[in-house]
Amino acid sequence: MIRLILASLMFFLPAFPAMAQDWALDGMDPVSYSTDNAAVPGRSDLTTLWRGKSWHFASEHNRSTFEANPVAYAPGLGGLCVVALSEGRSEPGNPRYFLVIGQRTYFLRSERARQRLMADPQHVLMRAKA
Repeated sequence: MIRLILASLMFFLPAFPAMAQDWALDGMDPVSYSTDNAAVPGRSDLTTLWRGKSWHFASEHNRSTFEANPVAYAPGLGGLCVVALSEGRSEPGNPRYFLVIGQRTYFLRSERARQRLMADPQHVLMRAKA
């Protein structure tokens, strides 16, 4: 019986790192960016699947809000760094460095990039979208 349990564990253990890779926003709550102006870690027991990723939430209310309109809470420009895009490069943004402009959350690669976006958001966004 113990061998069966160990064999079962060995079968499922390799899947756990792969599952963690499917976490959207590194497990940050997408609704908290706009409601709390903070990168708030989501709880592992409050998730929903959307576009092949597991989205985590800090509260049931945030999960319900997201599920009602997920596109509104997904990061702009596919989560890529806005400043890098404005410079002609495609680099992933870091969910811990963000800026909410209008009603959209944008990610940046670093605090320095965040400061650059804050200095001239309209110009940087216009170049990034172009």
